[in-house]
Amino acid sequence: MIRVTDEFLKQIDELGEKRKKEILESRDAIEIKGNTYYVSADGDDKNDGRSPETAWKTLEKVTDADLSVGDGVLFRRGDIFRGFVDVHPGVTYAAYGCGDKPKFYGWDKSLADPNLWEIYDSEHNIWKLKEDILDCGTLVFNNGEAHSRKLIPSYINGKFVCREDESKLFDIAREMTEDLDIVCFYEGRMTTEETHGQTFPIPDIDDESLGELYLRCDRGNPGDVFREIEAVPRRSMFMVGNRPNVTINNLCLKYIGVHAVAAGGHSVGLHVSECEIGWIGGSIQHYLGTDPNYPQGGRGTVTRFGNGIEVYGGCEDYVVSDCYIYQVYDAGATHQITTRGKKFKMTGIRYVNNLIEYCVYSIEYFLEKTNGDTESYIDDCEISGNIMRFSGYGWGQQRHNKNTPAHIKGWSYENTASNYSVHDNIFDRAAYRMLHLVAKKAESCPEMYDNTYIQKLGLPLGQYGANEIEEPEIMTFDEKADEKISTVMGERGAKVYFID
Repeated sequence: MIRVTDEFLKQIDELGEKRKKEILESRDAIEIKGNTYYVSADGDDKNDGRSPETAWKTLEKVTDADLSVGDGVLFRRGDIFRGFVDVHPGVTYAAYGCGDKPKFYGWDKSLADPNLWEIYDSEHNIWKLKEDILDCGTLVFNNGEAHSRKLIPSYINGKFVCREDESKLFDIAREMTEDLDIVCFYEGRMTTEETHGQTFPIPDIDDESLGELYLRCDRGNPGDVFREIEAVPRRSMFMVGNRPNVTINNLCLKYIGVHAVAAGGHSVGLHVSECEIGWIGGSIQHYLGTDPNYPQGGRGTVTRFGNGIEVYGGCEDYVVSDCYIYQVYDAGATHQITTRGKKFKMTGIRYVNNLIEYCVYSIEYFLEKTNGDTESYIDDCEISGNIMRFSGYGWGQQRHNKNTPAHIKGWSYENTASNYSVHDNIFDRAAYRMLHLVAKKAESCPEMYDNTYIQKLGLPLGQYGANEIEEPEIMTFDEKADEKISTVMGERGAKVYFID
């Protein structure tokens, strides 16, 4: 083991900045085999979209367009596009022109307008947005200089109550104690679908559930105080679903409350490359109380969610490469499924040469077999060449389950896997486990080699191994961390650095 020096940490910072610069300045080199369509902020949806001079304007037009396999949609660099895209199979979404990557923001408008806000409680400096809005994971101010703490009440028997003490009604003035705190309320459509043996009504939260937003701002009207305020609304940005062979390249996807790229069912040929993806997730998934990490929660308690790039279900040829991913409530990138008796295969998975910072999980995966499923599996999965930094140190640690972060989070399910390798990555500090690599069988754990570990002494190293008989111990990153990485994890060629 090697003691970290200030010079070494400076070198790691410089390496991260170099990788970031390469990604942010990557050139457009995608080949479009079919028709090419252009979109710009000053375009017109009545145009044919076939040239930069006759570009379309909106994401709605892109969603509704009659696109064919092999076509490409190019967005002008330097422009901002708001909303979401329902993608077409076999289509490439990329950039053209000069300057910064085209930016995709989640909400319909910036909230940095004093006319959008009214004082709600002058004594406690609480402001209310005049317009209804989707549930927000957070608000981001001045391009990341600050962000909100989201306060979430439970909804029990027709009342918003404190999550930590369900006997207390949730009172805005009492609970919003910090500058830039936010609260979102929605009591529109209700559902009585049974969970935990209970059927009292709870809000039916989805991407059409518009409600109220409150913000504490001690310095005055938020629209005057900040030059930029971006909501992180309950939407996904590029909705892939099970549409095959979708490519997303050289785009900037920010400020979205669910997933920046959302695929599910059985995804084939999803490639996401050279993208910037930041400030993702944190919106309410549901009030059903079905969060496995919050088993004491009942019906009416809240689950938050949100990943940068997610495949939920089976996949083939799934690649995330050369992306800069940061400040994600859950995982930077993930493939995952709870099978519920169905068969899923996850094959040809690559997470390569990404820079992932300040996410709760840099990369997450799990295969939970339930309802009699014995056939699902992961095969040919490679995690290599990535720089993963500061897991659990981002805004996602607003979560109640603060002890879950990891750079690679596999949880402790069956995770049946073969041809699975983790190599040549840098794991740079984690607030909790560095790695959580557990499976029912030892042979389903990844082959490890040539990774670099940087962690503070006394914090967890993580878990590795089979859980068929009992859960592997959570190893501590101590003076013998290098021995544990070699003997327990079987890693070859690891470089291990400790911070006093």
